[in-house]
Amino acid sequence: MTEFGYAGNILKINLSDGNISKVPTAGYADRFIGGHGVAAKLYWDMVPPEAKAYDPENCLVYASGPVAGFPRFAGFRWKICGKSVLGDRESFNYCNLGDRWGAFLKFAGYDALAVQGKADRPAIIFINNGTVEIKDASSLRRKLTFDIVDALKEDHGADASVLTIGPAGDKLLTYATVYADEGASGSGGLAAVMGSKNLKAIIVAPGKNRPKAANAEKLRKLADEFRDLRPPGEMPSMWEIPGLTHDKACYGCGIGCGRHVYSLNGDRRYKSLCEASIFYTWAVEKYSGKADGAQLLATRLCDGYGIDTAVMHGMIEWLNACHEAGLITEKQTGLPLKQIGSPEFIEKLTGMIARQEGFGEILARGTIDAAREIGKDAENLLHLYIATRGSETKDYDPRLMITTSLFYATEPRRPIQQLHAVCSLVMAWLEMGNPSRPGEFFTIEKFRDVAEKFWGSRIAADFSTLEGKPLAAKIIQDRAFAKESLVLCDLRWPVMVVPGGVGDATLESRIYSAITGKETDEQELNSIGERIFNLQRAILLRQGWHGRKDDQLLEYYHTAPLEKGEIFWNDDGLVPGKDGEIMSKVCTVVDRDDFEKLKDEYYELRGWDIASGLPTEARLAELGLQDIAKDLKKRGLVR
Repeated sequence: MTEFGYAGNILKINLSDGNISKVPTAGYADRFIGGHGVAAKLYWDMVPPEAKAYDPENCLVYASGPVAGFPRFAGFRWKICGKSVLGDRESFNYCNLGDRWGAFLKFAGYDALAVQGKADRPAIIFINNGTVEIKDASSLRRKLTFDIVDALKEDHGADASVLTIGPAGDKLLTYATVYADEGASGSGGLAAVMGSKNLKAIIVAPGKNRPKAANAEKLRKLADEFRDLRPPGEMPSMWEIPGLTHDKACYGCGIGCGRHVYSLNGDRRYKSLCEASIFYTWAVEKYSGKADGAQLLATRLCDGYGIDTAVMHGMIEWLNACHEAGLITEKQTGLPLKQIGSPEFIEKLTGMIARQEGFGEILARGTIDAAREIGKDAENLLHLYIATRGSETKDYDPRLMITTSLFYATEPRRPIQQLHAVCSLVMAWLEMGNPSRPGEFFTIEKFRDVAEKFWGSRIAADFSTLEGKPLAAKIIQDRAFAKESLVLCDLRWPVMVVPGGVGDATLESRIYSAITGKETDEQELNSIGERIFNLQRAILLRQGWHGRKDDQLLEYYHTAPLEKGEIFWNDDGLVPGKDGEIMSKVCTVVDRDDFEKLKDEYYELRGWDIASGLPTEARLAELGLQDIAKDLKKRGLVR
């Protein structure tokens, strides 16, 4: 295949023996595009199914996509994939990050980096164009991420890009996060895997290798078209703090999204963006009566230690509820529970968890395990605050939007890119969370038009019925896996809603075609996404996922009715119903029989065996995965 859009090589490093090699990207990108797809295939090829997350044989893959290096498409994002311990089992997992690091890896000549083995002492990898070095990093152990970035930039150049882990990753915290330039962070428990490999950081110097597009003029026109549909300033910031923060798009974006940054004392620059910047806001406002800045301190502490705010959010809410119910005390926990919302509380909590000291050792196992430690009454509160087996926070509840039940059931972690595809339309219909006049701007007719184009049917926009939901789930997943392999920003893609009505579902395929020279239409690109999703399914099955048996929701979705106010952006649980009527899902559950019916139809649409949830050999062959099918067949994992 042509090298248009790609650096051309994949770098492989074994930390155990110091071996450094490279292989051509073409052997992977021809079927799996880049990003998530290429990372998953490298993982499949390199990691024995029996390898544990912290075994040297586990592999961390860092990969950009073909859009990286071409500005103005919000496409400089990148993925990390590997097996982690997040959740109720060890599993293949992933995260998505932004800003410079992924692009710099590509500019250094590599579309992906695969790291196996374990260094005998803390180490860093330094990539400087054609030179790759493994260096000692003993002096960086236990340091905060911010300090590590500063130290490594001083040693390797201010223009270098740094990816690192903090003390939480060193201590193998199950929900530790990686940290990169400009506040980019990645979850999925993969920072703990870096820690297990004694890999403290990866530095990439600015490189000279810029990818070329097969059709540069066509790509320029597509960038103009995308800008017309997604103009800068279109997305007002919900994370702005007047007088402190200012807007700052990620490196290479060209569009922006409401992301803000700020400095303290003219020093480092910190982020103010999305869930990571507001996870403590509710507590701060409850404690002090206003958002007084402690919420930004909370974000800085989590970024500095390397702790996932998506886990911390629900954990703090749960701790507060346990304390109010008299289930835990300050003496028992060593935490100032009466001061939840204060700087003192968040400083104490994050420090105890990162160092796994005292009660922090229990909380370091995740909220679900901590609740089991305390007792049944504490477990009975979990349904109000967490959504996944990895203790990730509540957000896009399947009791509200039944389509999302299939995403939660078939993914190893909170699949935010898929969840956003549903909730973004409901939010638009609700006027972005202000449901006083739902449908005034984004009417139910527009909703149905978008559902028909992007979800496969108009009935998919009716949340009173199961009809159309399995097809919508399949289409959303296939598109998401293609998007995560290109890799495009989730806040900007897909372009479903534009002023006046329905967005353009063909943009991604046209951009991919212009960059690579491989003429690909929307259906073909989504088919590649389906191939990549099936590859991930095969990885999960080979590791011990039991198909239909393990495609399950947390129990409370079936037993605990949705409460008023439980969904932070939709207090009354409002969704479009039959004939466009406004209906509330408050007091509803996910009916077990309905959920099983959804799975029946979903498996059938995927060409999987309905009884077992296993893929069929014939369908894998249709998707160009004959090699994957052959391996699964030997293990009895296809039908």
